[in-house]
Amino acid sequence: MKTPASHAVRMALIMVLLSAALFPIYWMVVTSLTSSANLFADRPQMLPDPSQAFNYAETFAKTGVLLWLKNSAIVAVGTMVLSILLAILPAYALSRFTFRGKGLLGFVLFATQMLPEAMLVVPLYAIFAKLLLLDTLGGLILANAAFTVPVITWILKGAIDGVPLEIEEAARIDGCSRIDIVLGIVLPVVAPTLAAASVIAFFHGWNEYVFAQTLVLSQELRTASVGLASFVGELSTPIHTVMAIGVMYTLPAVAFYLMVQRYVVAGMTAGSVKG
Repeated sequence: MKTPASHAVRMALIMVLLSAALFPIYWMVVTSLTSSANLFADRPQMLPDPSQAFNYAETFAKTGVLLWLKNSAIVAVGTMVLSILLAILPAYALSRFTFRGKGLLGFVLFATQMLPEAMLVVPLYAIFAKLLLLDTLGGLILANAAFTVPVITWILKGAIDGVPLEIEEAARIDGCSRIDIVLGIVLPVVAPTLAAASVIAFFHGWNEYVFAQTLVLSQELRTASVGLASFVGELSTPIHTVMAIGVMYTLPAVAFYLMVQRYVVAGMTAGSVKG
């Protein structure tokens, strides 16, 4: 039985955890709205100064942040869509079919996650140069998808394993083809897991830096992660600008997660068969 005291302790712990999660974003906002005189003062400024809002106007005027965010959104959404499309059928095959080399294939997919991106930049650069994919957002999407598809394949395989075979057998009796079963029956059942996989792919494409720095050369194709890093200099770093861009870089990703988080949470409780 819950007591008022235990409920109060639980809520206090939740508030502490929530504060810890939100504090970095809050501190970026405060720093971006702090004057230069107070930026290195003995006592830190704990509240944002609205009079310093012109820092954001200067950031928009003097940098290509909007173009960078647009490029990042294209790469993130493209990575998400391509990863989901490429992972659905392999996940279903690993879950439902028995074939020679199945265990080896699953291990190879898992082993791809052991290789860091920095180790693959040089061979990818050479391959993309021959395929004329350098300095294109499409090439960057392909490179990102190469890392996210194995993860999403395993995530979807686990979800498909939980879908009762009786559902598919009933559909086969009704005349559904295999592809109709996958797209019309299996995917709707595992939709919450699909949402979670989409979040993983989106954030990988949104935050990726190594490939974006190496495979994209044009200034107009820069992603926000590369553009933000370009302000960190050897002799000086414009803190206001960096923090203002950091806030604008963070908010779209947070907004995307808030849109899909209810579907992700639903996956923790939803079952394949009800009644």
